[in-house]
Amino acid sequence: MSGPLPLTDLRPAFRRQFPAHNSPARIFRAPGRTNLIGEHTDYNDGFVLPAAIDRATWIAISPRQDRTLKIHSEHFNETIEFNIDDTSATPQKHWSDYVRGVAIVLQKSGVKLESADILIRSDVPVGAGLSSSASLEVAAAFALTALANHELPKLEIAKLCQRAENEFVGAHVGIMDQFVSCFGKSHHAIFLDCRSLAHEAVPIPENIRLVLCNTMVKHSIAAGDYNSRRQSCEEAVVRLAKVISNVRALRDVTPDLLQQHAHLLSDVLYKRAHHAVTENARVLAARQALINNDLESLGDLMQQSHASLRDDYEVSCNELDVMADLANNFPGCFGARMTGGGFGGCTINLVRSNQVEEFAIHMREGYQGATGIAPEIYSCAAAEGAEEIT
Repeated sequence: MSGPLPLTDLRPAFRRQFPAHNSPARIFRAPGRTNLIGEHTDYNDGFVLPAAIDRATWIAISPRQDRTLKIHSEHFNETIEFNIDDTSATPQKHWSDYVRGVAIVLQKSGVKLESADILIRSDVPVGAGLSSSASLEVAAAFALTALANHELPKLEIAKLCQRAENEFVGAHVGIMDQFVSCFGKSHHAIFLDCRSLAHEAVPIPENIRLVLCNTMVKHSIAAGDYNSRRQSCEEAVVRLAKVISNVRALRDVTPDLLQQHAHLLSDVLYKRAHHAVTENARVLAARQALINNDLESLGDLMQQSHASLRDDYEVSCNELDVMADLANNFPGCFGARMTGGGFGGCTINLVRSNQVEEFAIHMREGYQGATGIAPEIYSCAAAEGAEEIT
């Protein structure tokens, strides 16, 4: 299993990359996330149960004298720069879009940003459904606002980062990823009502590890498949709202009401709506199961969620299904499901802490035997949200 990247040399690495600086860089960290249950419910005003993980994006930042942001990514081994005052730029389908989008949204919201040199280090796998983009956005927002001496509440940062991804990057994501990157809590999942943004930290039992199994199939939620799922949900709401009062989102539709008015929807719209409606119910039940330390019931709900994402929402793939089936056949795994937007990426698995190594061997051998692909396995713990590292 791969472990977190070391941080001890981040400031020296910054000085090597930007040798003109004499003062030490400030360092900010924002975690990636996994989601125990509640997939594609956030943009339907529903409920989610994610956790920040102990893999993160770190940004080292120091001011410079012109009106430029110069940014180096260690992962991509690439440096880009742009004028910080150019708020009319368009996305380039490039990793830097996530930083540039945040900078533009901050400027438009009234934050007078300072020019800066920035070094980015991350051990959140890209394209694995673990919110590498949200962790980069949140880390950038924390770093840029701190350098500008402009303090913003965490909730405002989460909303601004969501706007950057919606309006600049072009992925119509909900608030979950940016929210949990800001508000994560060590050893806890975060139950979030995506309409009111009321949230609650729910303890994760100490004898459980969050094991993430990467199919190595890349996904991009800026692609059309993700946005088309959201459009289907919105169309279902328009049709159902004509006969059901007070329906603003699929969050407001019960399974009985959906069944009663199924004739208003095409087969595809019904399946998309059925997933969102039943997934909300599963999240509420999963929250209670976690509170009660009823891991068997939580695992059953996770399996139901995966089946719904596979059959109703159609965002799984063969590799994810193989991963989930392998995990559910391991005695020390309480539950498994795909996590993230879908079309590849990772499964989330609740595994007994004393069986993680055995589980990793089981998954690695079984998955490679079935697909010919060598997976990556990450044993994670729930982590704190974004912060400055002093």
